[in-house]
Amino acid sequence: MFDQHAAKHISSQSKNPFSSGLNLPKPTFSKEEYGRPAAGSLSDIRGRKASAHVFKEMIELCDVIHQNGTPCRDQPDIMGITFGDLFNIYVHINDKLVGLLLRARKHKLVDFEGECLFQRRDDNVPIFLIRPIEEIRREFRQKLEQMSSEIPKAH
Repeated sequence: MFDQHAAKHISSQSKNPFSSGLNLPKPTFSKEEYGRPAAGSLSDIRGRKASAHVFKEMIELCDVIHQNGTPCRDQPDIMGITFGDLFNIYVHINDKLVGLLLRARKHKLVDFEGECLFQRRDDNVPIFLIRPIEEIRREFRQKLEQMSSEIPKAH
């Protein structure tokens, strides 16, 4: 019985990266897996829920730009609004406007000049909603449905 317990301990220590004197095999990850939590873990579930929440906030931002912006003369599908106007409207909705604008630009939903926008300094910088709002809603609705089907429900 002692030998079984000792063998079990040695086996568990061989997988422990903090035990000394053992040569552990180097873990291999694909590009998609690297830096991501294990699929189905609590960290993975929290990350998916956070991404879904940010998608909802981006849709809301695009809706606000669509409702309060003005169409561009040469391209009526593209709506524009100044950062100052958007900030004054959006400050009552959410305090993360600049971060959402950066995220929306990454997803090619909006476009504006500059790296980051600041209140007062960039109040006259135009922000353009570069895709039709119906297309944005449809795309993100599909993404949200896909994400919600991948998130296990809590019991």
